[in-house]
Amino acid sequence: MRLQPKNKRLYRKALEIFTLSRSVSNYLVHDLASLEEDGNENPHIYFTGDIIRQSDALAPHIIHAENQVFQDDRIKHAHSLIRITNRLYKNCERLEQSQSNGKEFATLLRKELRKFKSLQRSWMMTL
Repeated sequence: MRLQPKNKRLYRKALEIFTLSRSVSNYLVHDLASLEEDGNENPHIYFTGDIIRQSDALAPHIIHAENQVFQDDRIKHAHSLIRITNRLYKNCERLEQSQSNGKEFATLLRKELRKFKSLQRSWMMTL
């Protein structure tokens, strides 16, 4: 049985962010996969995996928070979602600092995250 989200706009935005983060990661990973001049790997490459993992957690956390019986549990899970969103935003900022041709895509992802955060704030009021 699949649970349906109560706030479809927030859920759709979470899915959109996941799709966008996968695209950004796929684009950037090729740029960042080459070794640096000193033979070490680019430390920014790990942020590409982090953004996928964190964006993949957004939608399930929304459903999980909405389906808690007690308000304290809903709020606890909503705060967990906020922490994930903030880490995702921070990792996008780090990717923008990388020496990649596609770092503008990380800027686009951060813009979508700001929209998500706005929806998230109003969603928290309904929990």
